[in-house]
Amino acid sequence: MKEVIRIHQEDNVAVALRDFLAQENLMVNGKEISLKEEVKRGHKIALTPISAGGNIIKYGFPIGHATHSISPGEWVHTHNTKTNLNNINEYEFHQKLAAPKEKKQSLMFKGYRRKNGDVGIRNELWIVPTVGCVNGIAEQMIKQFQREIGDISPFEHVTVLKHNYGCSQLGDDHLNTRTMLTRMVQHPNAGGVLVLGLGCENNSLTEFKQALGTIDESRVKFLQSQDVEDEVEAGVALLKEIYDAAKDDKREDVDISRLKVGLKCGGSDGLSGITANPLLGKFSDWLIAQGGTTVLTEVPEMFGAETLLMERAVDEQTFDKIVDLVNDFKTYFLNHKQPVYENPSPGNKAGGITTLEDKSLGCTQKAGTAPVVDVLKYGECLQINGLNLLSAPGNDLVASTALAASGCHIVLFTTGRGTPFGTFVPTIKISTNTALYNKKPHWIDFNGGVLVEGETEETTLENFIEYMISVSSGELVNNEKNDFREIAIFKTGVTL
Repeated sequence: MKEVIRIHQEDNVAVALRDFLAQENLMVNGKEISLKEEVKRGHKIALTPISAGGNIIKYGFPIGHATHSISPGEWVHTHNTKTNLNNINEYEFHQKLAAPKEKKQSLMFKGYRRKNGDVGIRNELWIVPTVGCVNGIAEQMIKQFQREIGDISPFEHVTVLKHNYGCSQLGDDHLNTRTMLTRMVQHPNAGGVLVLGLGCENNSLTEFKQALGTIDESRVKFLQSQDVEDEVEAGVALLKEIYDAAKDDKREDVDISRLKVGLKCGGSDGLSGITANPLLGKFSDWLIAQGGTTVLTEVPEMFGAETLLMERAVDEQTFDKIVDLVNDFKTYFLNHKQPVYENPSPGNKAGGITTLEDKSLGCTQKAGTAPVVDVLKYGECLQINGLNLLSAPGNDLVASTALAASGCHIVLFTTGRGTPFGTFVPTIKISTNTALYNKKPHWIDFNGGVLVEGETEETTLENFIEYMISVSSGELVNNEKNDFREIAIFKTGVTL
């Protein structure tokens, strides 16, 4: 097994695959290097002399510059490296599309066909509150409904998509809340939805219904709590009506091309861009070759790698959308008097990620090599199969919620440090290292760490595809087993 990895032939640093002590010797491309100090797994080791102001090269690209001269064998990190990023940039369209590598396969999963033509991978019953004031009432309804029904099948789960918004919001915040909640009502993983209001919130049921548009009235019901004497009794009655409409639901064969998958990372470490993120990139390319769809978000974690995505725009109009996506988010930072490069997090740094370029070049590995076919604003739904970009911040729960709300059936979430959370669709955690997979089996669903332990990329990808088909056909992932299903809505303005 390798002890270090030089990712690209142009790199002047290597990444440690284990903890090293000072004075240890290692061989890189036939050259012996003596370590000047301790270096932890995931952190970088200088391979060549780097002068003060010289670029640190990783993934074949600069991830920052040296603040003072660095000798071979030195630890390269925040104490001797600084970002090269600045603020708003101008870009030119220079298209570089990769030739497709994957072939079409005839693969199916077992899903649920909806009346409007959509397909779901779960058949769940949700209560969607229009305002946080009724979260508790919704939980009472579910408890009473389950007591009276007993066996809830064919529904696989009943839950409340709790949040704290829906009132005292203005402008974009109010619109974002209503938009995201309507996307949840429309999501194909929901076999039925009760929209529960209070009656005095500015996210009114009347406007909410108008925003929803056409619905299956047998599967989507509405209740305003202030309008009835016993809101729990009234809510349970409506849940029973939805249950009766869904009692014959069953899984059917569905072509893999119908699958829509969100790509996300969090609690990243120095192995994220070497193991788990490239695995998702290969899966993304494979799924797109089958006619499916993947979505990359976390716009601030594109900074420093954005030109690589821009080169893959399917046409100049899409390129312009990517430029707006990036610069609009930079403007958001600057309008709040914050630097655009205030990233990575303390945990990222502890795991070996030094600068935002370092993080972004690893993060965008999740998008593989396929062309970018469309760019979505926050709250917009998928329209075109293939690789899409979505406007959302790097915050794990906000971004994962946005991916699910865009129409993704599943969120794939790579992590080097671990996290237990999940959003309102299955949220598959893929570890970047085997130690995390072994330590947190109740958090982590799939181990990407095997990619630096001798397992071939082809074998790992085949195993992952098989696992994805099982999950799409009903196998529960850890966030579902633990009932960790949360949402967070992007907030930018004033609360009254």
